[in-house]
Amino acid sequence: MDGDLAPLPELTTLAQDADAWLLVDDAHGLGVLGEEGRGSLAHFGLGPEQVPILVGTLGKALGTAGAFVAGSRELIETLIQCARSYVYTTAPPPAIAEATRESLRIARREFWRRERLRTLIRRFRSGAAQLGLPLMESETPIQPLIAGTVEQVLSWSRDLEVQGILVSAIRPPTVPEGSARLRITFSAGHTEEDVDRLLETLGGLRREAPETGLVAGR
Repeated sequence: MDGDLAPLPELTTLAQDADAWLLVDDAHGLGVLGEEGRGSLAHFGLGPEQVPILVGTLGKALGTAGAFVAGSRELIETLIQCARSYVYTTAPPPAIAEATRESLRIARREFWRRERLRTLIRRFRSGAAQLGLPLMESETPIQPLIAGTVEQVLSWSRDLEVQGILVSAIRPPTVPEGSARLRITFSAGHTEEDVDRLLETLGGLRREAPETGLVAGR
């Protein structure tokens, strides 16, 4: 929900000290972070020695469907033979498999997509700071804007939708009480003009003043 990065180097040290295996679910990192879009492990310079189990989805940055588990031959064979959720599922259609292979090739060679994302993120965070918007810390395409109350975030989401901008309202119990937020997500398909329009619209939203319960806005 927050677009933040887990402290993987520290977690790998803890796992090694405890003689444990570290499993990383890199649903949002693959295709976005690291060299050639290889994900969070590449971002931190980690490999299978530190992270023996990698789980990822094919339905986010790669744009197809399904998911995978990567690990040692022994691990994969054990899952094939013993994992109930795998035993009773079906293989992905060949078309999905080939589309995923092409997505991987695109992610590896078209680095400009990640460069554009970084440019959009910097532009948005700079503009949000100028407007005094309460963003959470995030260097990824997921940029949470804290609203506080459920009523406030639903109002913001509706106002944005009226302006033709779709941003999900995230509220308890998905996030803690008092931290309802807009989950703003960028893609390489967005433009700088899109970011500027979003900032202009966000700047005009009416905001509750927590001390008084009154409403402030531009």
